[in-house]
Amino acid sequence: MSDAPDAPIETMWQGRFIVARREGTWEYVGRTRGIQAAVILAIDDGHAILVEQYRVPLKARCLELPAGLVGDEEEGESLESAAARELEEETGYRPAHIESLGRFASSPGMVSETFTLVRATGLEKVGDGGGVPGEEIVVHRVPLAEIHRFVAAKRAAGLAMDVKMLLLLGAGLVAG
Repeated sequence: MSDAPDAPIETMWQGRFIVARREGTWEYVGRTRGIQAAVILAIDDGHAILVEQYRVPLKARCLELPAGLVGDEEEGESLESAAARELEEETGYRPAHIESLGRFASSPGMVSETFTLVRATGLEKVGDGGGVPGEEIVVHRVPLAEIHRFVAAKRAAGLAMDVKMLLLLGAGLVAG
């Protein structure tokens, strides 16, 4: 490591949800207030539940696993409660169970944020989803056997792909 592990951390800028920091020669961004993220692997009867929404930083619609912030609205909110809330809000599916599959980092050279991947089971369709006003989330229920074709069609249509989609594409990409 080029920097000493005890280099001082300088806050360069801070907003409501994001902070930019410098630590030695490293510059990175992270979440404020200890907010975490939950990413939800929701499989319903052999179908993956996916969301599509416009992402301002990409200037494009993006295909993703459902996800959301833990503790952004209610301090002390549990991971399980936040994941269930976000899944229902975004997709209209209410899970009977949420199981943590571990903590992951999506861009560790630039972002200190990590996310916890959870599996949602016992899904019940209770609404349309779509997110909160302004999100305009489109919900997709895609047969697992068709994921590769569905993603290829969305990419051809100009959608960006969240890196976490590799979870569903991985085995096919490795196999060629």
